[in-house]
Amino acid sequence: QVQLVESGGGLVQAGDSLRLSCAASGRTFTNYAIAWFRQATGKEREFVAAISRAGNTYYADSVKGRFTISRDNAKNTVDLQMNSLKPEDTAVYYCAAKNWAFSTRSNEYNYWGQGTQVTVSS
Repeated sequence: QVQLVESGGGLVQAGDSLRLSCAASGRTFTNYAIAWFRQATGKEREFVAAISRAGNTYYADSVKGRFTISRDNAKNTVDLQMNSLKPEDTAVYYCAAKNWAFSTRSNEYNYWGQGTQVTVSS
């Protein structure tokens, strides 16, 4: 069992930056790939970024070059640095964990946080 808690969401203006953090507790953190997903009102949950157990990173095309995912295995945290935010980035952001290899498919993730709201005004 892994427990995930997101933090760092808020209301910002277009062009601003925001840093989300996902704190994990429970089983060995290094066994898990971690991903960020987001869900805007009325839309399906979509993949944003993921980091493998080895630290390799993967991004959705919509955020590539603007978002950076990183992990600190000593602190059991995964951060998502979001720069040049756009109104279309507005959503609830969730971190998720799965054993071994990462995936862009939300239904392959076993553990989820409660989500944190990010709102970007124009």
